[in-house]
Amino acid sequence: MSANESVFGLHAVDALLRRSPSRVRELRIQEGRVDGRVQALLELAAQAGVSVRRVARRELEAVAGEARHQGVIATVEPVAALGERDLPDLLMGLEGSATVPLLLVLDGVTDPHNLGACLRTADGAGVTAVIAPRDRAAGLTPVARKVASGAAESVPFIQVTNLARTLDLLKEFNIWIVGTSGEATGDLYDADLAGPTALVLGAEGKGMRRLTMERCDALVKLPMLGQVESLNVSVAAGVCLYEAVRQRRIASTAPNG
Repeated sequence: MSANESVFGLHAVDALLRRSPSRVRELRIQEGRVDGRVQALLELAAQAGVSVRRVARRELEAVAGEARHQGVIATVEPVAALGERDLPDLLMGLEGSATVPLLLVLDGVTDPHNLGACLRTADGAGVTAVIAPRDRAAGLTPVARKVASGAAESVPFIQVTNLARTLDLLKEFNIWIVGTSGEATGDLYDADLAGPTALVLGAEGKGMRRLTMERCDALVKLPMLGQVESLNVSVAAGVCLYEAVRQRRIASTAPNG
């Protein structure tokens, strides 16, 4: 990992300046941009004591590559990546609280756009953490952070070396493992997602690996009523997570007994 990282995009940089301003070392703004959204970033940077440079568009493009930087790039101090050892502390921290764990597990999602979209949805659904393999899977690249629109700063993202072992660990915390598969006989809407749950989605095209599938307590599928056989993984994650949100809202308002 380099000494510093680059975060670009209006939403992602705004989230950084609001939630972790001490990490931001410098803000580069495209010359000529004076609109309200940029002005709001400049005000946040001033409050945090972050230096700002006006630079040519080509300098921003050299950093962002083909991705859309939206005229702003922040140079930030990286944080230590979360791993398997951090998961027990995260889950034990919920014990005794009213929060029912809801985790999203991504088995080998390699597209940073999909990862970013999943993080954004996970934030909206109040997910406890997003878990993914460390190898052969997308990490928190600048593109993933931009697509996440700030959610990369709010949702714990845990990269693990052995996903099957991590699922076994979740079971020790009485978390129900629900995997999605087109070959499943059960339907998502028949599954009980109101309790402590980890939703597992497979990689684009290939689905879950065999060892991952074997660790699932239940397999469900999304009803596909048209001609296509499956949904994009980030769309499927949204459908599954918000079904869990729906069930939990019903459970929280149900009369006791």
